[in-house]
Amino acid sequence: MTEPEPAPPEPARAPEPRRGPQQRKQVLLRLDPQVYEALARWAGEELRSANAQIEFLLRRALSEAGRLPGTTAPIPRRGRPPGRRGPQPGPGD
Repeated sequence: MTEPEPAPPEPARAPEPRRGPQQRKQVLLRLDPQVYEALARWAGEELRSANAQIEFLLRRALSEAGRLPGTTAPIPRRGRPPGRRGPQPGPGD
């Protein structure tokens, strides 16, 4: 009687990359063109990208429904980082 052959070893898996604060989940979203145009106009009025506007609205809806996880990080601020303000010139300068 022969012994069964051992199963071949499973290939080594790369560890799952940890999602840091800068990594964002990418999703494909299909929208009606008129819905997108309205969203893009609204985003432009609030100085946001369409993507940032979608995230803003989704977070607000989740929060209002009581479904936004408490561990959710705030939306990252974009644009120029706040700088230190030096001495401001006075009226006589």
